[in-house]
Amino acid sequence: MELRHLEHFLAVADAGGFTPAARRLHVVQSGVSATIKALEHELGARLFDRGRDEVTLTPAGRVFLPRARETLDSARAAKDAVQELGGTLQGTVTVGTLTSVHLIDTPGILATLRARHPGVTVRLRAALAGSTGLAQELRDGQLDVAFLSLPGPTPAGLRVRVLEMTPLVLYVPTDHPLAGAGRVSLSQLAEFPFIDSPPGFGNRIIADQAFAGAGIEREVTLEIADIGTAVHFIRAGLGIGFLGRFLVDDPAGLATVEVADHELLWQLTVATSATRRPSAAARAFLELLDEVHPTPNRRQVRG
Repeated sequence: MELRHLEHFLAVADAGGFTPAARRLHVVQSGVSATIKALEHELGARLFDRGRDEVTLTPAGRVFLPRARETLDSARAAKDAVQELGGTLQGTVTVGTLTSVHLIDTPGILATLRARHPGVTVRLRAALAGSTGLAQELRDGQLDVAFLSLPGPTPAGLRVRVLEMTPLVLYVPTDHPLAGAGRVSLSQLAEFPFIDSPPGFGNRIIADQAFAGAGIEREVTLEIADIGTAVHFIRAGLGIGFLGRFLVDDPAGLATVEVADHELLWQLTVATSATRRPSAAARAFLELLDEVHPTPNRRQVRG
């Protein structure tokens, strides 16, 4: 069994098919198929169920998956140690990102990283399931680092560091009945339709928890994955919504409303796996992030 076999296996498992895995590996699909067949022959078990529209792991494949990741992680760590000894750094760091959140100067960080370590490649990925999806991909080993906006305690299996904390503000159109109403309660807000992120996104989780904790039901009539665009729909009168002020560049046509009985606090964190040691490339990214964006009050939050 070669490391190449494990790399191809993980690529198919993560990408959900042979064709996307081949694109990710920059090889022909027939080569990926042949490698997986050779691996299955050596193991004496099928690792994938090959359907017409999708490829899924078999029970043997699910058992093999974490062991394959561990083996490749160990091989990568050994390679990192040799490269660091020689004063060079190479490799790839895959970073999960949040759409519309520009509190971190990601382009600037990547430019500095490239200048310091030109041999490091960075892959940026967003998740359709928001921070919840990114956290799961981080646990599964598909990501090395992720920016998350999950409230509450540290997610299981992760280490997190707080980068920013800011209250969510309720925005309504200027001609809305709540505009100019002063301080209002959650029960008053529940009378109106909301615009929010889909379930799994940080904004949505924070608001849902607040209303659930108060025993109040609200209706989300419009779900928007790219929360940065929600302000346009609020301004158009399609609903009200909680947003961080950093998402609202132009407040024209909008009013803010103070919530009297609850403070919704949004936080941005950077997370890594608690069970896998970051690669040298990932550590270089994290160290640079710490330089340009230290933890507020230098406090660390760890899992």
